[in-house]
Amino acid sequence: MKKAERQRIVSRIISAQVIETQQQLLTELQRAGVKATQATVSRDIREMNIVKAKGADGRTRYVIYSQKTDSSLDKLLASIRDNGLSITRVQFLNVIHTVPSNGNLLAALIDDIEFTQVVGTVAGHDTIVVISPDEDGARWFNQLYQRAFGNA
Repeated sequence: MKKAERQRIVSRIISAQVIETQQQLLTELQRAGVKATQATVSRDIREMNIVKAKGADGRTRYVIYSQKTDSSLDKLLASIRDNGLSITRVQFLNVIHTVPSNGNLLAALIDDIEFTQVVGTVAGHDTIVVISPDEDGARWFNQLYQRAFGNA
């Protein structure tokens, strides 16, 4: 099976069902007649911009992250307001605590904008480490975060 066809099936499965783990996605792919490995599923998730997010029912699930025509910065600031709980700057790093299950989604938004003041992010369940090239970049990002709440 070609990659494009497999990824269409992945998209259909994720849209139709609550998929919470890669193993669950792999099982559903096998039920659909797709032969794939864990490594293949992991690559598809990365290539398709699939992230974990909390659904309306409160369950964490995979969703396909897609950029919309809205301003990316406005979307980031709105997501910070909705999901951000606190931020602490430590030298060239910022540590953000989020609502549970939303660390990956917020980190994906930060990464997508490609700020020159952000080298990258590392996300977990409810914590993100934002890495800047220097302390000035970290200070700038911290102020951006504060701006979401009208504090800067």
